[in-house]
Amino acid sequence: MGHRAGDVHRFCVPRGLVGLQGRPTRSWTGAGGGVDVTTEAAGRTTAAEAVRGSGNSSGSGVHGGVGPGVFWRYWTASTVSRLGDQVTAVALPLIAVVTLHASALDVSLITGAAYVAWLLLGLPAGVLVQRLPVRGIQVAMDLVRAAALASIPLAAALGVLGLPQLVVVALLVGFANVLFDVGNSTFLPSIVAEEQLTARNSLFSGSIAATDLAGPSVGGVLVQLVGGTAAMALDAVSYLASAVLLSSLPRAERPSPADAIGRPGMREQIREGWRFVARHPVLARCAAAATAVNFVFGGLLTLSPVFLVRVLDAPPAVVGALMATGGIGSLTGAALTPHLAPRAGSGPALCWAAVVATASVFLLSLAGPGWATLLFAVGNAGFSGGVVVISIVARTYRQTRTPPELLSRVTATVRFVSWGAVPVGALVAGAVASAFGLRTALLLLAVAGVASPAVLLAGPVRRMRDLL
Repeated sequence: MGHRAGDVHRFCVPRGLVGLQGRPTRSWTGAGGGVDVTTEAAGRTTAAEAVRGSGNSSGSGVHGGVGPGVFWRYWTASTVSRLGDQVTAVALPLIAVVTLHASALDVSLITGAAYVAWLLLGLPAGVLVQRLPVRGIQVAMDLVRAAALASIPLAAALGVLGLPQLVVVALLVGFANVLFDVGNSTFLPSIVAEEQLTARNSLFSGSIAATDLAGPSVGGVLVQLVGGTAAMALDAVSYLASAVLLSSLPRAERPSPADAIGRPGMREQIREGWRFVARHPVLARCAAAATAVNFVFGGLLTLSPVFLVRVLDAPPAVVGALMATGGIGSLTGAALTPHLAPRAGSGPALCWAAVVATASVFLLSLAGPGWATLLFAVGNAGFSGGVVVISIVARTYRQTRTPPELLSRVTATVRFVSWGAVPVGALVAGAVASAFGLRTALLLLAVAGVASPAVLLAGPVRRMRDLL
């Protein structure tokens, strides 16, 4: 479909950095407090500053200076992996619907399995990523995903492929995604200067949008030409390519045993990340808005392929093309955000993006056969474009305003809450569609999406022109 909110692919920072120069930054006075500008004490800087202030950090830092080649290899690995993701996003439900004749409720089980890991592992993942070498985790998770997806064409060749295996594969890939993505989303500030974060985040969102555009189209064509199981084999290769590229990055420092002395236990570290988000007037609102958006996103992941095949009577290639329109919206949102946020204000941009995303789901739900199919294309593009703007602004704000020692845990907390809504939305949408029909389920998803702009407009974000 497109982007998840609060992500985006939608980056781990070193621990124990002290003696860094303080800087003017926003200070928050509590869950309902206002905003003022103060100077933070030494040793309590943003994640990007912390990394630039240390040449030999623990955790995810790399040895010595970080050159542009590191960023581009990292970007390439993420893009290759993402392209494979998008092929699977189309191929896996099409295997279920076309080959195994699955219902909307069956597809919701696959979608739910792919994201339920965020509810089970989302919070501990932030602590694990902080304690272990991030590159090693990500290479291992790429290999796990490659093996899981490769099992599908193997089972098909043996004549034993069934819905339970698709659910198990989605579950394994989902658990690997959690550890990979939490590390991914806390690594970028360690290789990019703070003043470049918005531009680099936009570049990432742009590449994600490009793969969102190309991947579903390629996936739909592949399913029609060679079958869904062969498409799974190609996705497995993409994860292997990503693993090779990530292995070529500079070796990360292993956490020193001395770092563990006096460090709180995992439960307390999780609570620290949770408290920071819950008491922060902007981060808490952004997380709530992202949760509403991702509930809708989960529902769309379940309903869209079934709706396109069963209601619009679209062949696999057309399904891929229509789902690829989300990439057009994502690419547009990623390109506009660096210009829109400074001119219109990042606060208003965030609020209006949520309004556009919600209105687009209403439009999408009105699609029908023939020319009315275009309503799905426009609605899908509008939803994805709105979500990308939300993701870029919220993610950049989180990266620049979170203390480095909390960033991986704050990221995990936000994703636990927001991405945890994806399987819930998927299962609810599947159940509603089975009981009342696909179009009714889509309309109810649009109604649920109203919560996203509502929570932003009801809080301090509406009154703040600049968040970044």
